[in-house]
Amino acid sequence: MESFETYRPYLFSIAYRMLGSAMDAEDMVQETYIRYQTASPQTIHLLKAYLTTILVRLCMDQLQLARRKRELYVGPWLPEPILTEEMPETANPETRVETEESISLAFLVLLEKLQPFERAVFLLREVFEYEFAEIASILEKTETACRRSFSRAKQHLVERRPRFSPAPETHRQLLTSFLAAVQSGEMTTLTNLLSENVILWSDGGGKARTATLLPIYGRENVARLSLGSKRFWPENMHFELREVNGQVALVGRVDSLAWLVMAMDIEHGQIQAIRIIANPEKLTRV
Repeated sequence: MESFETYRPYLFSIAYRMLGSAMDAEDMVQETYIRYQTASPQTIHLLKAYLTTILVRLCMDQLQLARRKRELYVGPWLPEPILTEEMPETANPETRVETEESISLAFLVLLEKLQPFERAVFLLREVFEYEFAEIASILEKTETACRRSFSRAKQHLVERRPRFSPAPETHRQLLTSFLAAVQSGEMTTLTNLLSENVILWSDGGGKARTATLLPIYGRENVARLSLGSKRFWPENMHFELREVNGQVALVGRVDSLAWLVMAMDIEHGQIQAIRIIANPEKLTRV
């Protein structure tokens, strides 16, 4: 028999992609549950559609609030990372590739460029495979408006999406080599691992000494910063390779607590982008 709990993981998967924050996603799912509890059973014809409608509208309102907050955020903002090794939606080999891409940190950052309505339309259509008529009903807009918004969002994302996805073993090897070069202070080795146009973002939210206030561009600058920031690492920090947002990433821990997450985009055998999340408020789920 269908119940709210049947759809809780599904609702979280929509909310997390909408908001880029697991904490906010859980709040929106819980708020959906509260509204469901107070609804008259006669008004609910299809439970999944009913819950999705409530959740998506809540997330759109939350995105508007989040955007205002992020204007005051210290330094670059990156999504809250989550471990995806045990997530049910990544267990199916047939859908795993699409799932990994739609939950990757790089993709969630791209989604930030969309307006809340565009983001909702794009995710419902592209990731969750709703028909435009269903999306129009959920968002209380016309099908034409939804199609137009989807087309605009897709065009925007296609132009900026990473074009290559390396084999997991290649990804793992480059992360391991990067860490070894930083730990041993080998500038030349480190530089050779980086693309000439590499970019590094570091999200500390004003709470981490290693975080930069602006993105760092270029091979030499990124290499120097990477070596220089090592002096701020706790002496007893150790690193693990874990699956974070569908891709292998480095998780630095002090005892059992995550101290930073380092994710990278790889293309043509070199590191194209580095995203470091060191804001402690964003590390509770890794």
